[in-house]
Amino acid sequence: MATLLYNPRPSLRPSRALSAMLADMLQAPQTAAAQPTPAFVPAADILETAEGFELHLALPGVKKEAVNLEFLDGELVVSGNRSNPAAAAKEAAATATEAAPVNENASENTSAVVVPEAPAVPKFRRTETNYGSFSRSFRLPETVNVKAISAELTDGILRVTLPFDTEKVTKQHIEIR
Repeated sequence: MATLLYNPRPSLRPSRALSAMLADMLQAPQTAAAQPTPAFVPAADILETAEGFELHLALPGVKKEAVNLEFLDGELVVSGNRSNPAAAAKEAAATATEAAPVNENASENTSAVVVPEAPAVPKFRRTETNYGSFSRSFRLPETVNVKAISAELTDGILRVTLPFDTEKVTKQHIEIR
């Protein structure tokens, strides 16, 4: 004869406890970050081809003018800034109110100042992307021709080509006489 046990505590019943936990997790709204972070590190992929290395950095929404690429003491340094859309809208609203023309020749009976309506500043409801300044450093091997490095920013991906230096000898077989 089988013995049946009754568990009166729902927290110890695995199936109901899992269901309750999932229900709580799905019903509770996820909190957004109060403010976007002031700095971030972009994701990078490094590929090696027969001609050299390729460095791909994910920089969505970053303009070409906002990226700085330098070679310093054997390191390739990629830095720049991705502007926050809310901060850009606040700056635009501030400049719109400052640039409003004041008519000094208007009579006292008429209203002299007409302020154009400032664009609405967006509010972050959820932040999953990063804004602010960024910087990545990559130590380059001696086999890279530094003078032939080229870079291109298209579709939010910075592609840096690092060709091998064909004049440097990295491997050589020496024949014994």
